[in-house]
Amino acid sequence: MPQISFEDASAELKALVQQACAGEDVVITQNDQPVAKLVPITSAPLRAKRQAGRWRGKIRMSEDFDEPLADFAERSGVKWNGNEVIR
Repeated sequence: MPQISFEDASAELKALVQQACAGEDVVITQNDQPVAKLVPITSAPLRAKRQAGRWRGKIRMSEDFDEPLADFAERSGVKWNGNEVIR
C-alpha cells in the first residue's frame, strides 16, 4: 500500500485516483502520520425488485386498529362513549 505526503498527493491527485480505481489503496500522510486513505468504491449489491403484495397474509391487524384509544381520551380530556366523541 503506497504512502504519499499530503503535498505530493495534491499535485498528483489524478494519478492517485486512477491507482485507486485500479484497486490499489493509497494512504495520504501529513507529518509522517496517515491522515486519509483512497480506496476503490465497490458497487453495492443490487436489491431485489419490489413486489406488490409480497407480505399479503403475513401481517394482521386487529379489527379495532383505527379506533381511538380509551386511555388517550381520558388523558386528553376528551369525553368518549366508545363509539364517538361527546361534545
